[in-house]
Amino acid sequence: MQRIGVFVCHCGTNIAGTVDVAAVSEALKNEPGVVYSTNYQYMCSQAGQDIIKNAIAEHGLTGIVVCSCSPRMHEATFRKTAAAAGLNSYMVEIANIREQCSWVHKDMKTGTEKAIILGKAAVAKVNLNAPLTPGESPVTKRALVIGGGIAGIQTALDIADAGFPVDIVETKPTIGGKMAQLDKTFPTLDCAACILTPKMVDVAQNDKIRIFSYSEVTDVKGFVGNFDVTIKRRARYVKEDVCTGCGACTEKCPQKKIPNEFNLGMDNRRAIYIPFAQAVPKVATIDLDHCNMLKNGKCGVCAKVCAAGAIDYNAKDEYIEEKYGAIVAATGFNPISMDKFDEFAYSQSKDVITSLEFERLTNAAGPTGGKLLRPSDGEHPRTIVFVQCVGSRCDSCAQKGKEYCSKICCMYTAKHAMLTRDKYPDTDVYVFYIDVRTPGKNFDEFYRRAVEEYGVHYIKGMVGKVSPEGGKLMVQASDLIDNKQLRIEADLVVLAAAIEPDRSARPLATMLTASMDTNDFFTEAHPKLRPVESPTAGVFLSGTCQGPKDIPETVAQAGAAASKVIGLLAKDKLMGNPCVAHSDENMCNGCSTCENVCPYGAITYEEKEFRMPDRTTRIRRVARVNEAVCQGCGCCTVACMSGAMNLKGFKNEQILAEVDAICR
Repeated sequence: MQRIGVFVCHCGTNIAGTVDVAAVSEALKNEPGVVYSTNYQYMCSQAGQDIIKNAIAEHGLTGIVVCSCSPRMHEATFRKTAAAAGLNSYMVEIANIREQCSWVHKDMKTGTEKAIILGKAAVAKVNLNAPLTPGESPVTKRALVIGGGIAGIQTALDIADAGFPVDIVETKPTIGGKMAQLDKTFPTLDCAACILTPKMVDVAQNDKIRIFSYSEVTDVKGFVGNFDVTIKRRARYVKEDVCTGCGACTEKCPQKKIPNEFNLGMDNRRAIYIPFAQAVPKVATIDLDHCNMLKNGKCGVCAKVCAAGAIDYNAKDEYIEEKYGAIVAATGFNPISMDKFDEFAYSQSKDVITSLEFERLTNAAGPTGGKLLRPSDGEHPRTIVFVQCVGSRCDSCAQKGKEYCSKICCMYTAKHAMLTRDKYPDTDVYVFYIDVRTPGKNFDEFYRRAVEEYGVHYIKGMVGKVSPEGGKLMVQASDLIDNKQLRIEADLVVLAAAIEPDRSARPLATMLTASMDTNDFFTEAHPKLRPVESPTAGVFLSGTCQGPKDIPETVAQAGAAASKVIGLLAKDKLMGNPCVAHSDENMCNGCSTCENVCPYGAITYEEKEFRMPDRTTRIRRVARVNEAVCQGCGCCTVACMSGAMNLKGFKNEQILAEVDAICR
């Protein structure tokens, strides 16, 4: 039997407001093995930790139970406290009487009863706990950044500046992401390319950074400090180390009516192309689906005009295996599809466009050379209607859009409205909105300029329908302030489409065993204290893969993620989690079920010789756990039909003892 000390925290009034902490500490005095029980206002404070240390020394405690907040908050704190007092840190158990008790009960009697039950369960488990010793594993001092937008670029630069090698994997032929498609940025209205391009060049010139463009991650194995990653480099059919980016091939290619993805299909490109002038790497890519030479062997013009001899029609996809100590997800976002919002006539009229398409129309490198022209006839629009929250905050139409606010739309619409009025003062601009949300630094002042200085008509109300009529767009909307219906004859309608995570995010999360929310954004380990860390150790989050955010916030988070990666890579060794699976060889029947369910590939099988009671020997197939790879998820213990698998620190006997304590 252990000598257990119980320490109940008031947590100010967070716990004490609905739990009689004195009654809890008094009740737990009578539990088997408990030799000391007390309560204190703030157990996580230095004074509270000193109480624990002194009690361990005075009462010879061999295990402690802290009744406080979630172990995700302070388990590490109390384990360090126990270790400082000479007690094995894995002889500490946390009873969560805040999140699981006081915060979900308003009645003092009910909350107190439940807190006592949770405390009893923790005591029962500690009685069966055994000291555990974490193992050590080396750290591979290289980082992987998945995504080459501004988030991935900034993260990679910061890691490289600290002296660590880093690789960027980007699915597109060039890095740059969505920011490369923008014209101006709010609230300063400076040129997006002028900010982004120098950083792209810095990445290309940094000898610590490798760029795997036109590539994707296909497999991730291993654990924090030692990830084994497989990267698929898709065939460009152009040799990257030979191509000079001169563009001769892109000018001569006869296949020239392919929708240009970079300009969102508003103009055409050739079958061999460089996405934009400042692309990094500035290397041509052949589109396999449209190249006559690759499809039927008839053409070869690009190879004939390439003076450098960079064209290689026989190129194959290449798979690269690399080891990394840390991985950063920076997969970015995409605007949602407008297919389900036909009330705005997006599929019926070329003059109904999204905000990102509007960016390309106003960009000097866009399909119109920066001139704001109607896509249908090339005429300058005299009346423009901007529609906010298309697919965002969509409580009543969850099947069509998103319930969350996309955060950036109010500001970029204000930007579009101001730029339009500044360049074309004769254009009437209307903005229909639910609410104007401008929470950033100088954001509200920016919005006010649009209204007060540039004369943009902001109307609180929703657009109900857009109808193409006689070359015009008839916009039917409501004005909630004046309580009237409006009908506006517009030349151009711009939809502020909601943003959503890139489609690569979910399959990547599966490979990383990282958590995601219901909207497919990556979930952080703690929204306040660990906002750039994934619950999966060694995986970090950067940019809009974690949630909607603007460029300044994205860059800030990228720097934060980089600092966490640097802190990890600076270590030579990591202490492993000792709460890992263990196989009882005498019970294992070699069925392979545990191996099949293990998400980390930590279980293998081996043939082992056993001596039988009759002194004969027998070869049996038994499971073997690689404790350096095992993350203690417990899948194998649940799946094991023979009961041979157990989890150190969470053995079946310990779990059942907790259940018994709750039920008695």
